[in-house]
Parts: sequence; structure tokens; C-alpha cells
Amino acid sequence: MASNKKYWKSVEELNENSSIVETLRNNEFVEPIPVDQFLGDKETLSSSSTTRRDFLKYVGFSTAAASLAACEGPVVKSIPYVVQPEEIIPGVADYYATTMADGFDFANILIKTREGRPIKVENNNLEGAKTGANARVHASVLSLYDSLRLKQPKIAGKDATWADVNSKVKASLEDAKANGGNVVVLTNTMASPSTDALIASLTAKYPTTKHVVYDAVSESNALDAFQAVYGVRALANYDFSKADVIVSVGADFLGDWQGGGFDAGYAQGRIPKNGMMSKHIQIEANMSLAGANADVRIPMTVAQQKQALADLYYAVVNGAQPKNAQIAKAAKQLKDAKNKGVVVTGLDDVNAQLVVLAINNAIQSAAFNPSDAILTRKGDSKAVAQLVADMKAGKVHTLIMNGVNPAYTLANSKDFVAALKSVKLSVAFSMKEDETSSLTTIAAAAPHYLESWGDVAITRSNYSIMQPTIRPLFNTKQFQEALLTWTDNTVAYYDFLKSFSVASLAGKSWNQAVHDGFVASVASPLTAASADYASAASALAQAKSSNFDLVLYSKVGMGDGQQANNPWLQEFPDPITRVSWDNYVTMSKADADEKGFKNWNVANGGLNGSYATIKVGNATLENVPVIIQPGQAKGTLGLAFGYGKKLGLKEEMQVGVNAYALYANLNSNQSATITVANGEHEFACVQLQKTLMGRGDIIKETTLEVFNTQKAEVWNPVPMVSLDHKPTAATEVDLWDSFDRSTGHHFNLSIDLNACTGCGACVIACHAENNVPVVGKSEVRRSRDMHWLRIDRYYSHEETFSGDVEMKEGLSGLGLTNYVFGDGQSNESVPGLRRLENPSENPQVAFQPVMCQHCNHAPCETVCPVAATSHGREGQNHMAYNRCVGTRYCANNCPYKVRRFNWFLYNKNSEFDYHMNDDLGRMVINPDVNVRSRGVMEKCSMCIQMTQAVKLKAKREGRPVGKDEFQTACSAACTSGAMKFGDINDSESDVAKLVESDRMYHLLEHIGTKPNVMYHVKVRNDK
Repeated sequence: MASNKKYWKSVEELNENSSIVETLRNNEFVEPIPVDQFLGDKETLSSSSTTRRDFLKYVGFSTAAASLAACEGPVVKSIPYVVQPEEIIPGVADYYATTMADGFDFANILIKTREGRPIKVENNNLEGAKTGANARVHASVLSLYDSLRLKQPKIAGKDATWADVNSKVKASLEDAKANGGNVVVLTNTMASPSTDALIASLTAKYPTTKHVVYDAVSESNALDAFQAVYGVRALANYDFSKADVIVSVGADFLGDWQGGGFDAGYAQGRIPKNGMMSKHIQIEANMSLAGANADVRIPMTVAQQKQALADLYYAVVNGAQPKNAQIAKAAKQLKDAKNKGVVVTGLDDVNAQLVVLAINNAIQSAAFNPSDAILTRKGDSKAVAQLVADMKAGKVHTLIMNGVNPAYTLANSKDFVAALKSVKLSVAFSMKEDETSSLTTIAAAAPHYLESWGDVAITRSNYSIMQPTIRPLFNTKQFQEALLTWTDNTVAYYDFLKSFSVASLAGKSWNQAVHDGFVASVASPLTAASADYASAASALAQAKSSNFDLVLYSKVGMGDGQQANNPWLQEFPDPITRVSWDNYVTMSKADADEKGFKNWNVANGGLNGSYATIKVGNATLENVPVIIQPGQAKGTLGLAFGYGKKLGLKEEMQVGVNAYALYANLNSNQSATITVANGEHEFACVQLQKTLMGRGDIIKETTLEVFNTQKAEVWNPVPMVSLDHKPTAATEVDLWDSFDRSTGHHFNLSIDLNACTGCGACVIACHAENNVPVVGKSEVRRSRDMHWLRIDRYYSHEETFSGDVEMKEGLSGLGLTNYVFGDGQSNESVPGLRRLENPSENPQVAFQPVMCQHCNHAPCETVCPVAATSHGREGQNHMAYNRCVGTRYCANNCPYKVRRFNWFLYNKNSEFDYHMNDDLGRMVINPDVNVRSRGVMEKCSMCIQMTQAVKLKAKREGRPVGKDEFQTACSAACTSGAMKFGDINDSESDVAKLVESDRMYHLLEHIGTKPNVMYHVKVRNDK
């Protein structure tokens, strides 16, 4: 029964009209507690002189008050639907098929939307889809909400209307037509048949119009070679699942080579089946993803690679015997494989590309597929060079650009900028006021691909549809809409596209094509014409090096630099160097020692390095940070595109140096000189521990011969512990009673080290799904990165990891060995394990994704004083953020080091001015996952919101959960099939079968944590 008694604290409260009482009622805590003042600002906190005792005393008195104050959540006012759309159910995600096409990345994808907001990219797994979303594609959804986007068109730097833009452009086109002036349409590769038709209509109306295709990262030499042989300007396609022997010469086909997307087929052949797996030989200068995954990696300069390719040609086609033993062995294996062999090259040389086509045709490679040629690279470097020359000569009347930024990406950008002044009217369709659009007469605000209609021919057998998933956020217009207006066509682009696409739908309806996102067909065969392959091979054989060979490449995270203002990609650690927020020149240890370049660790654990000055011809690039890269071929340098941008970026994202300045003639292979510059650079590197140091229980690996001839106990031994002074298998010893997992679901995640290429798509997918914050370079350097999922990269000290194991097992006593360190300053007896910290000149490499292991006997759970972390019945290790008080005991007790402490408030905090600090950027936030505040522990949740959504959907539809229907963000993003997630209580699920595999093991199994994440022993093909 409720009490009607009135309690009071003072006589004053009996006076209802008292102003004091009213003030107290409105302000329960008379003196505000300035918690935000000293906890919200990292500078204030770090510089505070308050002692720990005084701090605890202060907080002790105010904890109760602060806790009550924190219970009052912020009020978020929402506007309800007047008429709710039928297709939107609040709280339930909708998915739309579309195509990512930005001129560099192309993929059939699904877009997850919540209440009309695109929030995440998923792979389109329908048969025939050209999928394989990489890290950049997954991050592209965040670029939609870039606060620095161009919000409306501008003329001469001032806001304008589209009517003004169209009238000005049409007047210029008419003037050019009347006076015979040249009109140039300069675009990136749009691979859009409908856009090509519209440009053809523009040319028909204005006959002096010329279309020039310019790709920032050019494949022009490969295109020229393919066109010479097959008569189509395209690139050869490959299916590596059909190859038993793969020889790659300078082609990072697990990275961005020819647009990427080859990892799924490659991984199929890398998982040992019936005692067989593919053999991968990589010849290259830079350590690449493909090289890191190869069975045999041969470091060579560019000239040596050309000679090796010529030797392969002579051996395979003419039967000659190469002098180089490694090349001779590769040639023999290639010939023995017959049509199950394949050769690819990334050398920026027409002769090299011709020779590869000749070899693959000679062996009739099943993996080589020229008929289904790749159409997403069409750039012509000669035409671009001619355009700049014509502009300088005053021969261009009107220049219309779309999707290009030549003032940033051209090596001779100064010539282009100067020549731009002689063009009477220049137009740039761009999402940003970048280096080019800020100089043109008209800056036409272009929409994001998620706001656009379009079509894309990714390959000759794939016709894809791009559909908008949200209404345009700003006053933007598609390039295609403008072309229709300028040709006096009153049809809307959607209607034009719908009618135009009929010829390409292969019998499908328009609605079905939009629903699926693409139409798959059978490409008509292409027949190879004769070419002078012998002369091409002869030219390669005579190649010579001078100075250093500079190999320019695109990073997995940044690509060509279009998304440089994307904080997810800036903080994405490079798979090889593990460095974020930077590009740098890579060089070998031997060259670094000779030239005087150094890397070193400082007191706070950060990595520092020297600066360099690089010269290519007359071009000079100054203050380039240097990374000493194990595996870099001697006499070579590596430098990534995409950095060094200044315009259209937040200040935090203006990092790195512009490698395009050295991209002379759009050729990625240059002759360079390098010298030491003054100063030292601070890197944000997330993994300073380089080698495995003989810890064979972290990454277990074996050779194919041992795998086929020995029992699993030999190559996948179960660790032993002492129980009652008797050796006992660690898996048979428990400190706690096991959980009963016989009923309901029990989730496991399987990771196959043979299939994992280290691409990092899972890292960005995890960011998007779980609202993982970006902390910036300074915090990453302090080891405070918030990635819930990391991909560790390990090098071997010896030539192989097995050599490391032999060395470790061969040590006795202190394991003292005479060793000269890399700095050459000491020659003393040092422990052998310390020697193992130094990678080989050409190490083997292994990648290992590591996230919370969701241990069934979790050490974090036993030490949490407030039970914030606890075990769920389905095998997931939960985190209750509201309970967590940030003691960090759990992180100290976690052997896998996968817990992340939220040091600061990253949301709505100007100290961390990334997407979470503005309303537009926060539109990408997943409403199913709480945005964490400071002072709590974060970690992988095994995407519990996704597993719950699957169960609720099945329940709503009145059916059991389907086989392998459960997914996490990382498993869904993994196109190589390395990650498999599911319910091991479902005997039909893939993950239940993987648990029983002989290759399965758990990380640090000897400590008895019983993880729900399993790994599979890496097998290398040594045959």
C-alpha cells in the first residue's frame, strides 16, 4: 500500500512558495560535478597534476551523484512518418542490390539500410555476381556522409543553380561548334554502356567532341597488349581455382591488380583437398599480399623480372633451359601442369603483357579467360598526354570532366593546371572541391553512387545495374542527366537507362535485373591474333637497371586516393607493414644500411624512421618517410599512391606524400635516386612485433608433404600439461565445469589460415557493423586503436617458419649465439630467441585474424569485479557496458589481448573530428549497436545483434534457422571463405564439420581457455 506521508528535510520545505525549494527541486545536485571537465579532454587529463589519491577521494564522494546524473539519457527528437512506407518496418533492415563503380573499384554488392539510411555494404552472393568487396568498397558507405562534399554547383567559386550551369555549358558547346573549337570529355573508366551512348549523342550534336578516358592508376600497357592480340580494349580475366601452378611476375593479384576480385578463386585451390593444393610462385620487388601468400617468393628488381619472364617464355614456348635455377624450376612445374598452369604479370610494359598472353595461349591455360575480359579499365595514357599538349597549345575550347582529378593525379599536374587557363570553359563533375574542381570554371556537384542510377559492364558476361538507396542528400546532378540536358533530350536518365538496358538484360525483366543487381550471360569467344611475341621476349631479355627501381603501387586501404577523407580507411592498418595514417617508401635492410636509413622504436613504444628525398627525372619528392621492409628486393623501392591530398579533406586526413608526382608517363616502374633527408618521422604502427619468434602454438603450419605422409599428431600436436605429475593433453584438463551446450545454439567461428589472404575487408566490415570509433594517428601510436578485429602479420627469421622452429628447438641453456645486429653496432653473444626477432631478408609471411576468442572458460569473466563481462548460453562472451567501470582487469587477464579500453569519448567530441563528430557522419551509425562512451571496455561481440536478427526473422517466418544462415560481419565480408561462422549444434552446418577437421586447433590451447574461435593449420606447398 502506498504511503501518503510527506517527508521533509528542512523547515524551509514547508513553505511551498520558497524560491530556494524550487531551485533545489530543479537542481538535485546544488554544486555541479565537473566530471566532463577533467575526463572529456585528453589534453587536460594528461596534463593534470592531481594525485591519484586526491582523484579517487574526489570521485569517491561524487560517484553516486555522477551515476544518477548519467541515468538521464539525452533526448533525441524524431519526426514520425505521416504515411509510413510499406517497405519500411522500423527496426528491421532492408537490403538493396546495387553496383559500386567509382572508376577504380567495381563490385556487385548489397546495401543494408535502416529507416532509409544506407549503413553497411554486404557482398552480393547470387551466382554470377562479380563480387569481392574489398576494404575500400566496404568503407564507401561512409563516404556518402562526408561533411566536406560539394553540396551544390559553383560557377567561378560562387554558388549557382543548375539552370545557370546548363545554360553556360550549352552556350560554350554552341560556340565551339560554330567556330570549330575542340570539345573534350575527360572521364575515368565508367564502364557504363548507357553513358557511352550519351557521350556518342553529344558527339553527334557537337562533332568536334572527343572522349578521352583517363585512369589515375593506369593499365594502359596491358590494355594495349590485349587490344593488339584480341582486338578489344580490355584486360584478360583469370579463374585461379582452375590453376594448379600459378606464376606471378610483379602482379599483386590478391590486391588491386586489374581491379582485384581474384582472391575467392585463388583460395579454393589453396585449401588442401585429397592431398592436393595449388602451387604459387611469386616474383616481385615489393612485398605484396600475393607475395606474402606465395609458397615460393623470389625478390627481383624490375629488370630481373623482365629477364625472368623472357626466360619463362623461352622455356615454355621454345623448350630452352633457363640459367637461373629458381626460374628453371618454375618453368618445369608450369610445363608439367600443362593447361592447369597460368602466368600473370603486373609489369608496366607492353612486351611483358604480350609475353604473358603468349605463354598462357601456348599452354592453353584453363585459368586464362580472355573471352570474359575485364572492362573496368579503359584508360589511354597516350591520349591523356596528347590532351595536355593540346591544352597547352590552346587547342581545347571546352573541357568537361567527370570522376577525374588530374591536378592531383597527373605527374605533370603543373602543366595541366597552367594549360587549364587557356581553356575557355572547364567543367568538373566532382563530389569534392578538390585540386581540379576548385580551378575549373564550373564545379558541378556530383552525387555518391548510392544516390545514383546507372549501368556497369564489369566484364563481357556481366551487365550490372546501379540503383540509388537514398534520395540525394544535396543539390547534386548526375553527369548523365547533364548530358541529356545538353543534347536537348527531355527524357529522365532513369527512363533512358530502363529503355537502353533492354538489349543487355538477356531475357530478364527490368525489375528482376534491379532486384538482382546484375545480369549474367555467356560472353562470345575472342580469338587471338598473331603478334610478334619473339621480339617482345627479346626486348625483355635485354632489360637493365640503373639507380633504384621505384615500383609505384596502390595500397589495399587507400587505392587511388578517391576516399582519402574516409577515416575508416586512414586508420586501416596496411596488411604488410601494419602502419596506418601514412604512406612511405619501402626499401630493403641492405639498401637502408648502405644509404644510412633507419627505423627505431622509442620509449613510448612508437616506431620512428628517417626521411628520404626521391628523384625521378626532373621530379623530386621530399620528406618521404622510410620503412625498412623485409622481403623488399635489393635495389628497389616501393611507394603507394593515394596520399598527399590537401583539398577537400579534413586536416587530420591530410597525411602522406603524393606519389603521383613521380608517376611519369603513367608508368608504375621508374628509375629513381634516393638520399637521406633531415628529421625523423613518427609512424602509427599497430604491430611492432615482427616475427613469430618460434611460437609455433600461435600459428601452426606444415608442408604439404608432411601433411600428406604424417599423422595429425605430428603436424598438429595437442599441447601437453602436467596433471598429477603426469603429462596430459591440455584439452582434457579443466579448471571449471564445462557449460552445457547440448541445447539451443552454440556459436563458433572458424578461420582457415590457408584461405586468409590478409586483405582486411573484415576489419572495415566490423567497423561499419559495430560502430567502432576512429581514434586518430596520435592515439594509434599510443597503442590505443579500437579495432575489434586485427590481422596479425608474422615474418619468419629463417627462410621458413619451420627453420625458426628448428632453431628454437636447437637452443640449449641461454641459447647464446654470436650475432651481428642490423645496426652493425654490436657483435656479441645474444640469446637466440632475441635473434629470432629479426626477420629474414626474404621471410615467409603468415596472416592471422584475431578477435575476442569467446572462451568457454574465459579468464576475463573471473576477474571482473562488477560482472560486466559474462558468458552467454550460446557461447558468446558478453559485455554489459552499463556495468563496466573500466578497471581493465579483464584486459590484463586476457592472453589474446583483444580487449580495447575506451580512453576517451570519441562520439560528439571535437578532439576526435571524424565522422562521429558531425550529424551527417553519424547517419552511418548502426542503431542495433550501442555507441560506447568513455571508460568502458570494448571487444568483439561475435555480432550478437546479427545472430539475434536471424533468429527473429526465422521465428517471424515460422521456420527453423537455415543451414549456415548465421553470419558475423567478418564472415560475411570474407570472400576467400577463410572465415566461417555458425552453430556447431547444427550437425549440417559448415562450422560443425570444420570442428572435426584434423587441421583444427585453438589459439594458445595449453592455457585451457576453451575458445569458440578455431583456426586451421597453414599448409605450404613445398613440392
